Amino acid sequence: MKVSLKWLQTYFDTPLPPVEKLADALTFHAFEIEETTAEMLDVKVLPNRAADCLCHRGIAKELSAILNLPLTSDPLRTDVGTYDVPTLLRVEIEDPKKCLRYMGAVVKGVKVGPSPAWLKEAIEAVGQRSINNIVDATNYVMLNIGQPLHAFDAGKLAQKDGKYSITVRDAKEEEKITTLSGEEFILSPNIQLITDANADTPIALAGIKGGKSAEVTADTADLIIESANFDGTTTRRAAQALKLFTDASVRFQNRPSPELCAYGMRDVLALIQEVAGGEIIGVVDGYPNRAGQNSEVSISLAKINDVLGSSFSKEEVENVFKRLALPYMVVNDTFTITPPFERTDLAIPEDLVEEVGRIIGYDRIPATELPPLNGSSDQARYRGIEHIKDFLVERGFTEISTQSFAKEGDSILANPLDKNMPALRTSLDENMKMALERAKYVAPLVLPPNEKPKLFEIGNVFTKDGEQLSIKTSEPVPGLPEIKDDANYEPKRYVLGAYQPFSVYPFITRDISVWTPNPVAQESNDTIVVLMPIVKKYAPAPEFFTPVLKFDFYKDPNSGRTSEAFQIVFQSDERTLTDEEVNGIMVRVSGALTKEGFEVR
Repeated sequence: MKVSLKWLQTYFDTPLPPVEKLADALTFHAFEIEETTAEMLDVKVLPNRAADCLCHRGIAKELSAILNLPLTSDPLRTDVGTYDVPTLLRVEIEDPKKCLRYMGAVVKGVKVGPSPAWLKEAIEAVGQRSINNIVDATNYVMLNIGQPLHAFDAGKLAQKDGKYSITVRDAKEEEKITTLSGEEFILSPNIQLITDANADTPIALAGIKGGKSAEVTADTADLIIESANFDGTTTRRAAQALKLFTDASVRFQNRPSPELCAYGMRDVLALIQEVAGGEIIGVVDGYPNRAGQNSEVSISLAKINDVLGSSFSKEEVENVFKRLALPYMVVNDTFTITPPFERTDLAIPEDLVEEVGRIIGYDRIPATELPPLNGSSDQARYRGIEHIKDFLVERGFTEISTQSFAKEGDSILANPLDKNMPALRTSLDENMKMALERAKYVAPLVLPPNEKPKLFEIGNVFTKDGEQLSIKTSEPVPGLPEIKDDANYEPKRYVLGAYQPFSVYPFITRDISVWTPNPVAQESNDTIVVLMPIVKKYAPAPEFFTPVLKFDFYKDPNSGRTSEAFQIVFQSDERTLTDEEVNGIMVRVSGALTKEGFEVR
């Protein structure tokens, strides 16, 4: 999430450190930082903290604890008031498990137009596009405290008996909606909708995106404001099905507390009146199953230090909970915390251990050796497998590792990752065939001409008799050991070269044969030592990748002259090469070899 330094500063009287120091503070105590500029941090908020930290308030709260700087005020600790005056709006929730809370407000007489400079700048500072004062107000509150909001043009909804009516329900089979961005979706019943109940028409994809039919425009005078809480699983599945991921869907899929709705409604109504005027006619609060207070979590000082391997004092731990503003009691060195509603991640004692460790700092925890294992680890099977691998590698084979899924098999997966591969493999044969088929396209890069790739795989297969370890090689191997335990085998240690990135562009091969100027032994590399610099001269890096592979040697028994044949592979990291430019290089290479005394055949 992108956060603005200027925005964060509104939470503090004390000037905040520069962005670089804030990035370090968050990195070592809370979250990784994806990117920084002079006025912005892109914070990688993980799912366990998304419920409270996908907003400026959440990041400010973290910095307050980490830097031990008090907040000037906390919008989630101030009075939220009472919101339930259902004068012009009815709300019905079809399934309270899918929509946990739905608040709707009617605001009349607003003036839609450009946002004031401060609001426009705040929105754009974190990569959002300013649309108008109403939409910007809903986005500002979401980015400030984390509650997604939406504004509908009330004038585009039907009235019955002088009232508007909103129903949250599942979509009907093949029901359609056009979103604010103009995309039309054909829906299925597993997708939840916000509907104009009086007309029985969809006006939004619940928790994801608003519909075009109730879009706020310059002509809008009356609004219905939505502040709701939608089930995370339902929202995530709908977003995945539609391939439509939004700021709202990301927040709802991480399950913010339904209690946040009231704070979002309070703040957005105040902001709309500030930037667009209007009169609040009433607010209705559909909250079928009101959330209770978060359960207390207890942990002893001894347990905290035992888990962390630390020796923190009671006062140090107390200071952590104070800085985090977590309500707590201490009895006989046991801390009991009552997490505030937004801290849905604090549920078990180990969660409190994490809070203590990260706020005090993991650098304060001394490094200690792990205790010895009870008993010896049996690695006989591992060593036996390594014996076979070393045997094959020494004979020129390359190990492959393929997926365990197959088109057919004895074991069918209930929820396969790939519907075309719904079974577990019963042998390694099919995967070996596919690997060999793919390998032939890259073999010229690493193997002499006409030499076949030699591959092997050791992996589990799943038959009617259960899971078994199997081995497959690309050709018959004399003396191949059986798979068995071998406790005494000492695996070989191979020196790995540095990783070299591969090109995505096709390669071109050319063969060249030469009579050498002097008789040489078959094992000699004299010719290739001369050939390589010449090739590199006319096909310089990095534009060309040019391995040279020797694949033939002939010695004339009468004259003693020797002939050698090489394959040159041309490939670019940046583009597709043409035959014409490679042919030109080969002409220049042949000419250079002739000058060196070689006779090109």
